[in-house]
Amino acid sequence: MTWSDDKRHLPYEIRLLLSLTNAVGAGRMRQATRELVKAYIHGLDSAALDDVFELLVWNQGIGYFSSEIGPSTLFAAYKTIKNMEKQGKPRREIGDTLKEKFGEKNPDVKV
Repeated sequence: MTWSDDKRHLPYEIRLLLSLTNAVGAGRMRQATRELVKAYIHGLDSAALDDVFELLVWNQGIGYFSSEIGPSTLFAAYKTIKNMEKQGKPRREIGDTLKEKFGEKNPDVKV
């Protein structure tokens, strides 16, 4: 009901970002990574992810970011997006790479 209900007001991608940030706050980096991948694949602009990571630093502090988020699969997925975009890779290829590297085959992400 939370994800598929037609009565939801917030766009799907925004709900995924809220879920991502809540997962980070709860220490669930695997879930946060899955939400990031889904949001990007469903069309979220990477500039929105820039905002999210900036807010994570602002709200959690640079120490927490450096020790918990920086080395996580979540941040690795974000860096993959940014690096591939910088190389001019098409969005579909980036999405395929995200699914391959940060999907169920990755033991740090799968459930």
